[in-house]
Amino acid sequence: MATAAASSLSLLFAHPNSRRSSGSHLRLPRRARCAASDAAATTTVTKHRRPAEENIREEAARLRGPEQGFSAWYAPFPPTPDGDPNERYSLDEVVYRSSSGGLLDVQHDMEALARFPGSYWRDLFDSRVGGTNWPYGSGVWSKKEFVLPEIDSDHIVSLFEGNSNLFWAERLGREHLGGMSDLWVKHCGISHTGSFKDLGMTVLVSQVNRLRRQPLSRPIAGVGCASTGDTSAALSAYCAAANIPAIVFLPADRISLQQLIQPIANGATVLSLDTDFDGCMRLIREVTAELPIYLANSLNSLRLEGQKTAAIEILQQFDWQVPDWVIVPGGNLGNIYAFYKGFEMCRVLGLVDRVPRLVCAQAANANPLYRYYKSGWTEFQPLVAETTFASAIQIGDPVSVYRAVVALKATDGIVEEATEEELMDAMALADRTGMFACPHTGVALAALFKLRDQRIIGPNDRTVVVSTAHGLKFTQSKIDYHDKTIKDMLCQYANPPISVKADFGSVMDVLQKNLNGKI
Repeated sequence: MATAAASSLSLLFAHPNSRRSSGSHLRLPRRARCAASDAAATTTVTKHRRPAEENIREEAARLRGPEQGFSAWYAPFPPTPDGDPNERYSLDEVVYRSSSGGLLDVQHDMEALARFPGSYWRDLFDSRVGGTNWPYGSGVWSKKEFVLPEIDSDHIVSLFEGNSNLFWAERLGREHLGGMSDLWVKHCGISHTGSFKDLGMTVLVSQVNRLRRQPLSRPIAGVGCASTGDTSAALSAYCAAANIPAIVFLPADRISLQQLIQPIANGATVLSLDTDFDGCMRLIREVTAELPIYLANSLNSLRLEGQKTAAIEILQQFDWQVPDWVIVPGGNLGNIYAFYKGFEMCRVLGLVDRVPRLVCAQAANANPLYRYYKSGWTEFQPLVAETTFASAIQIGDPVSVYRAVVALKATDGIVEEATEEELMDAMALADRTGMFACPHTGVALAALFKLRDQRIIGPNDRTVVVSTAHGLKFTQSKIDYHDKTIKDMLCQYANPPISVKADFGSVMDVLQKNLNGKI
């Protein structure tokens, strides 16, 4: 199946102009564009504030322009030459599987989008960054035409997610990764609920909101998900914003208290189940098959449409230059495909002329994709995931495994793993350089350390590590590390507090010792 998926890649994004040359989207150098922009700024007309009684959603409805004729639909994944070319489903249908029982993928009318050159899309997306115009101030909905082009702005449920920080990890690259001069971290955890899951959940809950509202008025009682923590937090927040009931299945005692309190605080119905994530996933599928509850897990491909905007955002933040490598932690494996989809869509439509190589990083205690990769993609074997500090990717039977295979094969990608000690040490070392990383980011960083040691990633390669959640959601793991209370782990970068007598001499002795005579 994986081979068939890879061989049919051309069907995913095909349109007549997909092989446009790189010269077709050359831009003025940044300095020249900035000068032109400064000149134009002197003649810019001041925009008047909307009427006081009008909110930004109402303003968007009043200013709405004509429809552009863009569309999207569900189609079987992977597309195969011998499959039914006419099998497709409206996004307004509640459907999660193809007629053969396979996955679905959201496909866009690429010919319609291609009527506009890549420069048009670059300039349009750039013009929306950081604003408050509804809904384009969101990092996701600023790319609305590439996400859900047909949804009415009034149905969109957004908390102005996205637009997350891409920062230069200067010291980490220089001192600990062999002088890497172009290492960056895409901090998707700087979002409304503290993880990248917001990017997908705004799309899914918006579509549910559309289905429940007139004229469709579908009898959807609520939205449900199985979760390792971050998905439930995102679902609960967006459902609360839209006044839609949320139902969450969580594996008991396997997520952090910070993650658990989020859906509780947002008013979700939280079921703590004596099983792992895969068990929760099986149960939520059975429940959504019997009750009018909309499934929010990544089996539903709508979320990937939002998550792919992180890739487009990276290109924007590099002034539409393509990085050499992007490293993504992998659990249920929808995210690695979403990043590929965002990069590839930009390539096909002429915004850029290539895609980066992708790396999927897995915890060694939950590494089914890594084992599949090391076997030469011969046969996928699900497993029972062992406990890992990277709890959000503690998944042994990922839904999107074949999506991940497509992404990796198409980008000449790599799968790497990290042991518990490697991921915790990588996290702690990154923190020592000014970060506050989550354990999942530690997995991606540990993979980077290994690929640098193997000289696969070079010192001058522009490399982006995707940080999927905020470290504040996983403080207990950091406490245990710095207390050196983790069994069979050296915790070599631990930095425990020092107990000192409350007198000047004792304090000075400790400072002299720890500052190595620098004072």
